[in-house]
Order: sequence, then C-alpha cells, then structure tokens
Amino acid sequence: MDEVQVVVAHSERATLRVGDVFLKVDADQARLDVEVEAMALAPVPTPEVLWRKPPALAIAAVPGTALGLLGEPSTASPAAWAAAGAAIRKLHDAPLPPWRSRGPGKLAADLDAECEWLLANDVLPSDLVTRNRQVAEAALRPWDPVFTHGDLQISHVFVDGDEVTGVIDWSEASQGDALFDLAILTLGHEEHLGDVIAGYGTDVDVDVIRAWWSLRSLLAMRWLAEHGFDPSAPGCEVDVLRARM
Repeated sequence: MDEVQVVVAHSERATLRVGDVFLKVDADQARLDVEVEAMALAPVPTPEVLWRKPPALAIAAVPGTALGLLGEPSTASPAAWAAAGAAIRKLHDAPLPPWRSRGPGKLAADLDAECEWLLANDVLPSDLVTRNRQVAEAALRPWDPVFTHGDLQISHVFVDGDEVTGVIDWSEASQGDALFDLAILTLGHEEHLGDVIAGYGTDVDVDVIRAWWSLRSLLAMRWLAEHGFDPSAPGCEVDVLRARM
C-alpha cells in the first residue's frame, strides 16, 4: 500500500499524496472553484481532476519532475526553462478568465501595510525594506491583463526532458500582469530568466520583473512566517531581497 505523504499543511489548506493521486483540502471553497475552472480553461497541460466533493479535490499526478525548488539549484536544462517560458506565453495569449487580481492601487496599499509591519516588528533591517520598497515601485503601474497562473512557483511547473508536462496549483489564476508570472517562476533563480524570456518569445521589461521579485517577497514575509515557512532559508525570500541591495 502506498504511504500517505503530506505535501503541504497549514491552517488554510492541506495537500496529501497517495501514489499518483493528490488530495487537496481547502477551507476556502472559492479557491477550489477557481482551480477546477482554471485548469479547464488553460491551454497548457494541467492535472486531471478525478473527483471533487467539498471541501476536497482529488487530482492525478502529472508526469515528469518539477522544474526545481526555491532555495535549491535547478538541474533542468536551459531548453526546459525556455519551454516553460513558451508555455507561459501560450497561457498569456489565451482568452481572459473571469477573475481579477489585485490592481496597482490595492497592491500599493498592501505593500505599505506589510512594510510597516516588517519595520515595526524588527523582522528585517530598515535599509533592506526601504530599498526593496523603492525597487517594487516599478511594478505598481497599469498593465494590460492576461490569463495569469498567479502562483507560478518553480515547483508548480513539471517537465520531462525539455518538454512541459504539467502546470499545477491554479487556485490563484486570474486576469493579471504577465510579468508577475515570469517573476514568480524565476524568483530565487534569476540566472534562468534569460532562458525563460527566450522561450516566451517577446521583449519584456526586466526592471519590472525585478520589481515583482521585491514586491512579492515583501508581501509574502508575514504570511510565510505565520504559516510555518522560513523565508530566511538560503535562496529564499530574504536572500531575494538582499540581492537588490
């Protein structure tokens, strides 16, 4: 009998794996609604939905291996990273989904609140917060919305050789900024940005991608700490912020 593997577990959601089946339990049913519909709409490989009975969703494992993990070197080839860029471009060219992401105004307000909390609680040095808040400003501009994954971490893209075989975890899919997806995929793996852009196939504003690295890391610090993750682990969010100094 296959063992039960806890993939992730915190107060909001849990994901278990048994053999080739993943069971996702989520306190917010809207997230599961978005995930199921987004996978049906996305023009890229996604997991097969086996069944759904709130608050649980069962999906099949996708073939291949993750492109990498945050905090660890990726062993995927440059061609695999380029294939990920091409898959993202295909997604961004698809018709818009019905859900909207936070706009620049809401992001700016959230960023101000999180930076204030980081400083008030001495979580990070003030110069680190101030510098990255300045860098993040470049992302707070109007953008033309596209179909974004919304949480395109490196561990959510699976490849077999140089081919993308699956993209998982679609609960944050929305109409959003294309450069946000590119930034989240390369967060902590900046050396692969050129390969991703080559596969994406169009010019992008690298300064905005760098801004999203800072913005996302600052916004995530409190949530990560409160849900049992360590943003100060080597190669993770704190190191991403330090790289901007």
